[in-house]
Order: sequence, then C-alpha cells, then structure tokens
Amino acid sequence: MNFPIKKKTNNNFINKANLGMQLENEINESNNYYITYDKAIIYKKPTPVQIVKVDYPMRSKAVITEAYYKVPSTTDYNGIYKGYYIDFEAKENHNKTAFPLVNIHPHQYTHLQNIYRHGGIGFIIIAWNHYNETYLLPIKSLEKFWKRMEDGGRKSITYDEIKENSLLIKEGYNPRLDYLKAIDYYLENNPNLIILKDDHIH
Repeated sequence: MNFPIKKKTNNNFINKANLGMQLENEINESNNYYITYDKAIIYKKPTPVQIVKVDYPMRSKAVITEAYYKVPSTTDYNGIYKGYYIDFEAKENHNKTAFPLVNIHPHQYTHLQNIYRHGGIGFIIIAWNHYNETYLLPIKSLEKFWKRMEDGGRKSITYDEIKENSLLIKEGYNPRLDYLKAIDYYLENNPNLIILKDDHIH
C-alpha cells in the first residue's frame, strides 16, 4: 500500500530524553488541540490502580498508603471522530529493524479486533524512534502479522513491512502529531466501514 502522506526525516537527530513519555505527550497535546478546535473528542484512559492499604488518621479523612498500577484492561486512548468510535494503543519502538509484537498484549489485540467488528476504528500508533517517524497501523493490517506469529512465523513486524502497511503520520507545529489526517485517509479508502446510527440500535 503506497500512502500519499510523506514526511522528511532527520536520522541524525533522535531525542534520547524521556523516550518513554515523548509519544504520550505528543498525543495528549494533539488531543487537547482537537478538543479546543472541536475536531474530535479523544481522551487517554486512566490507568487502573489497585489500592492495597488505606489509613484513616482522622474520621473524616482517608489516606492511601499503598497501591500499585494494574495492567491496563484494554488500550490507551478512545473517543469519537466524525461519528466513528476511535480506540487505539500507543507504543514507542527503540528497535532499529523491527517492531516486536510482544509489545502488544493479546487482550489489546482482541479488543481492537472487536472495535473494528462493531464498526469502530482501531489501530496502533507506533513511534519509531531510530528513524524519528511515527506510524498509524490499522488493526486489519496488524491482523495478518499477528496470524503469522500464531502460525509459527516471525514475532515482529519489520521496518519495511510497517512502511508498506501503515500510514506515516506527518508532524507539524500545532498539533504536533496530527494523526486525524491519517485517519481521514484511512476512512476515504475503507468504504465498508459503517457508522451505527440511532435507528440501527435496539
């Protein structure tokens, strides 16, 4: 698949600081922009927390003294855009040649499949830090690589396969990571997607 979304890259410049948070911050900033300008309503899902111990220093106050993060039950972000339910996971990849599928939990993969089956748009956003590029990988593209792994094949997606089966997200000034443009191209080229109208819901 040859997508018309192009972007110049600078392979000599890779910001090594806060690699684990860079993608999340860029998506959050883009989401704030989309909400401010009424383009879409997309939020980061809160991470589930398991509370282990609570102290009550006063009758009217409770203090959590021990807790830990659970593994997220589904994916990172969800919302609505142009009448479509949007649901996606965001991953940073520090590998030069491939994206390891172990980075995606099986329950997240199943969840995104279900989103697509019900007429929504499910995908993975992958920041490929070595090349300073960010891609949107639709669930239907991910599906063939997942099945290949289940059939005993390679357990990763190569860089060339990502370029061939994903949409390159163009970076800008505001928003920094305008992934809605990639979704627009995806919608234009997937006419079989359906929007669940009120009269179809019983």
